Amino acid sequence: MTVDVLIFGGGGAGLWLCDELHRAGFVVLLVESVALGSGQTVASQGIIHGGLKYAITGSQRESARAIREMPELWRWCIEGDSEPTLRATRVRTDCCYMWRTTSLKSTLGMVGARAGLRSNVEKVAVPERPTVLASCPGDVYRVDEQVIDVVSFIADLAGRHRGKLLHVNGAGAVELVTSAPGRVQVVRLTHPANGEPLELRTEYVVFVAGAGNAELRVKAGLSGEAMQRRALHMVLVRGHLPELYGHCVDGAHTRVTVTSAVDSRGRTVWLVGGQVAEDGVDMGAGELITHAQAELGQALPGVDFSATEWSTYAIDRAEPKTPGGHRPPDAAVLVEGNVITGWPTKLALVPQLAKLIRAHLGSPSQGRALSRDAVDWPSPEIALPPWETPRQWVTPA
Repeated sequence: MTVDVLIFGGGGAGLWLCDELHRAGFVVLLVESVALGSGQTVASQGIIHGGLKYAITGSQRESARAIREMPELWRWCIEGDSEPTLRATRVRTDCCYMWRTTSLKSTLGMVGARAGLRSNVEKVAVPERPTVLASCPGDVYRVDEQVIDVVSFIADLAGRHRGKLLHVNGAGAVELVTSAPGRVQVVRLTHPANGEPLELRTEYVVFVAGAGNAELRVKAGLSGEAMQRRALHMVLVRGHLPELYGHCVDGAHTRVTVTSAVDSRGRTVWLVGGQVAEDGVDMGAGELITHAQAELGQALPGVDFSATEWSTYAIDRAEPKTPGGHRPPDAAVLVEGNVITGWPTKLALVPQLAKLIRAHLGSPSQGRALSRDAVDWPSPEIALPPWETPRQWVTPA
């Protein structure tokens, strides 16, 4: 089989790119070795960020302006006014809230955020505040950031491209035949059920597999050291909780960032990130839960957590290597031979990454057709969100 582009990685970045290239006339296939969305995408909080962190730190870089355009672009797609149309992607909320604690640095951080976000933030009148934020000091603001149900987003894109999605059992089922570093001539995949090989020839190979990019790059004769991993240790809280989406600002950080979901048994689940998840990298699960309870008690003094259960999960954020290992400011692409490696760095920047990769591909081939339907090959399943996977839950002391 011969294709124009072979994509490795079935997260948000790979699926969005697959859709964009298909619409542009490219013959494209996507390979996933675990499940669609597994890793960073399904583990994310689903916030379509509009530059809040840049605003808190006072950054005015070009990348800050680029990410501020993302919420509107996503809204157009979700409303069906732009491609890819994401009408089946569920929106958990159309906005997030921003509030502070009583500390001076929290007050200053709020001032910086308001100045940086400008028209994207709106003060909420006291009677209109969500009950969960009624006891918070100072003003509460509404931020123009949607939160999407990430699993429905993955299913939305995957549903229209099932015939282009190939499942393999791990990276060991992938062989890249190269003529030189970064020059892939043939890709051989091993069928996950019968072990039969499938040989693919392609003009371009695209790696958007998150942490899996490192191993794939080595298979293509390239350095696996071109990327870095920055860990997060997230917190889950489930029980009789109010719905909440927002950020408690503290100095140059979001002290806690909370989004909500409903699990398969109808319980509300909070995903807790922000500085808590950064701090948790050096903590065990028990220590982090204790820390998160204290932080949420400070950030949300009116919430009763007595009838809740707590757990944690780790995320490995895969990114291009930067000096000092800091977070990259924007989506990034590395082109070597006919191999393109991409990292969105944030869910909100997935469209930006697809745009950057598309710019390196030129025009699609003429007269090439995909004969995928003639191949008996399974499509990957969609990953479960963290709160639906087996894990240990504890009750607060």
